[in-house]
Amino acid sequence: MAKHKPNRQPVTQDRIRAKAAELGFVACGIASADVAPRTGERLRQWLHDGMHGDMIWMEARAHQRESPTGLWPQVRSVIALGMSYAPAADPLALADARDVGRISVYAQGADYHDVVKRALKALGRWLATEADCDLKVFVDTAPVMEKPLAEAAGLGWQGKHTNLVSRAHGSWLFLGAIYTTLDLAADAPGRDACGSCDACQRACPTDAFPQPYRLDARRCISYLTIEHAGPIPHEFRKGIGNRIYGCDDCLAVCPWNKFAATAARNLAFAPRAELTVPMLADLLALDDAGFRQIFAGSPIKRIGRNRMVRNCLIAAGNSGEAALLSAVQRLLADPDPVVSEAAEWALDQLAL
Repeated sequence: MAKHKPNRQPVTQDRIRAKAAELGFVACGIASADVAPRTGERLRQWLHDGMHGDMIWMEARAHQRESPTGLWPQVRSVIALGMSYAPAADPLALADARDVGRISVYAQGADYHDVVKRALKALGRWLATEADCDLKVFVDTAPVMEKPLAEAAGLGWQGKHTNLVSRAHGSWLFLGAIYTTLDLAADAPGRDACGSCDACQRACPTDAFPQPYRLDARRCISYLTIEHAGPIPHEFRKGIGNRIYGCDDCLAVCPWNKFAATAARNLAFAPRAELTVPMLADLLALDDAGFRQIFAGSPIKRIGRNRMVRNCLIAAGNSGEAALLSAVQRLLADPDPVVSEAAEWALDQLAL
């Protein structure tokens, strides 16, 4: 006797959006796999100009980033998703705090890779069951251009700071994507609404925007404090101020943030107390074990103790705080040459 197969409802945009919302996504849109044809051209020019700095993986798999089909030829539709991490407090509030290090808002809570990936997988399982399709899920670690895909799917637009801006959620969205073999009806793409505003361009402390909509990562504080492994170039050290992991300045000043509601934020991204106002003296005293303990479950853990201490030494050198002298002096003999060099610089600055 043949088994009875239940009648499946058609998988529509509305059903996908409803399931995505149930899983914590505040934004969901659909694009055809062949959208954003200029993405590859822009990527190639950016790489040619060397603006990716040390991020060699951007160049190594550029052909797969240029379009969804470059990574997976079978893909027909892309489901772009956004999860809010809108901050309750002003990200710039600690700009003048001399003995404190500033950590970017997105890294003060749980690791977004884990939270978003878990929700993407759940949505993927549901979609595969409902539609009997093949799919792949991505969040940040694969050769996927999430921002132009999100724009193509109508989640917002890439602003002059090159990040996605949403009318409803401002600049505070973690992005993920599902590639699927389904032919889904596409949403209208996002429309640029930056207008004449250049607040993000003026806010950058290291002039990382050679022109609107173009970022030179080599000058970006987020790149310098997270991706760059060697000594931080001297020309950027003063501009870094007390930022020890990432930078929110260009995002925080975006006027579209006034529409972002913290109630939409996933509770997993609520800031951990020890990461909201971290004292430089405590962080300068960290060894590897202490670093791993404090930053367990945080995206910060991936940069390692040495890079974090390097960043804190730059912040200490900018602080003018004589109370940090002893902590800095202890690091002059650090076995990591990048750390010991940063300690020498910080000591010189504190002696001025």
